[in-house]
Amino acid sequence: MTSPVTRSLSAPRILAVLVALVTVFGALLADFVVPESAGQHLHNDAWPPHAKFHDAQYIVMSILLGAVALTLLVQRGGGTRSRVWTACAILAAPWLGLLSAMLFPGAAVQDPEFDNPSIVGLHPQVLLAAILLTLLLVAVLLIARTERQH
Repeated sequence: MTSPVTRSLSAPRILAVLVALVTVFGALLADFVVPESAGQHLHNDAWPPHAKFHDAQYIVMSILLGAVALTLLVQRGGGTRSRVWTACAILAAPWLGLLSAMLFPGAAVQDPEFDNPSIVGLHPQVLLAAILLTLLLVAVLLIARTERQH
């Protein structure tokens, strides 16, 4: 039987689980598996080995952070709100890192030899990060609303 608190957390948990799944698989697929986008990343012959190392590091970090968050999200028992909030904070890290990386001198969201189409004026990775961070924000706001009601 679910309590009102458990039911009210289902929407935040579902949002966070969706973001966690994208976090676990997104960088791996985009940067290593899918030929078109992997050719701009780990399979890009123009990239020096150290750049590939850092991309691989980001892929593994995203998988690990997503897996930790998923573990928190699927656990049963006490402290559910705090676990969902913690999972959201963990999941925000790689996406905030992606957006923040553009602030570093000489960094760019894509290499100049590639022409990725923009969606609503944004590079697809930037748009994805904005969408996922928005979903996490909605989840956190729903948790906060639930806490105020109790």
